[in-house]
Amino acid sequence: MAKTAVSATASKAATKTANGKEVKDLKQVWIDYKKSKAEPLRNMLMENYLHLVRYNAERIHVKLPDEVELDDLMSAGIFGLMDAINAFDLDRGVKFETYCAPRIRGAILDELRSMDWVPRLVRSRSHKLDGASKQLEVELGRAPTHEELARRLKVPMSEFEKMAKDAAAVGLISLSRKWFETDSNKDVREIDVLEDKRGADPVRDLQRKDLKELITKGLSRAERLIIILYYFEEMTMKEIGATLDLSESRVSQMHSSILARLKAQMADRKKELQQATAV
Repeated sequence: MAKTAVSATASKAATKTANGKEVKDLKQVWIDYKKSKAEPLRNMLMENYLHLVRYNAERIHVKLPDEVELDDLMSAGIFGLMDAINAFDLDRGVKFETYCAPRIRGAILDELRSMDWVPRLVRSRSHKLDGASKQLEVELGRAPTHEELARRLKVPMSEFEKMAKDAAAVGLISLSRKWFETDSNKDVREIDVLEDKRGADPVRDLQRKDLKELITKGLSRAERLIIILYYFEEMTMKEIGATLDLSESRVSQMHSSILARLKAQMADRKKELQQATAV
């Protein structure tokens, strides 16, 4: 008989919620659920209060980076709503909306903490350091020094350096984060504009080649090799001497002579360039 009553209540309320409307006799659904703990009744209550999950998830989501998905926050919030429904006491006279909001937010924040690889203490120190830096910048009209920040935080320099190092780790971002939007369907992300410092720079290579040709023009083979090996290959005078079968002192003497000639050539070229620019 009890099962029949639960089914009847669930059927009646489910018709209402399927149309996006509030359950007509919500109080009776609560009473029946607390007596039977029937899953259909619990699902009905969750559907009725699902808008509270979305509301709290959206409020938290606006403060988070783009890579955090709203659906992930809502999934965590649903578990918080489920716990609130199970633990809610009808006899206390408190509105369920008031009671469940902190539980939904708590479940969402717990999920965010589990996703965050940075310890809470490190993140707290990072916020403290950032706040002190902004306050000092307003007061001084410039970026504060490390010593000024350490004095404001009342910590020794060794502790401040550790805080600054930890704060640098907190600033890591996802390479899939949107960098800017385009007119096309494909957005440009961080990884698309990331500079590959290991890759060769063709402009720099051409500049080095032109500079090498300009400097070594008019030099003998031995003189050209001394300049290239010393400045471009970063070899020592002793290593260059061993390569060219010359003494270290002879390489040093030739190097000084080459520099004197190159300075004179560059001075002449400087006048030419100034005249060309004036024209």
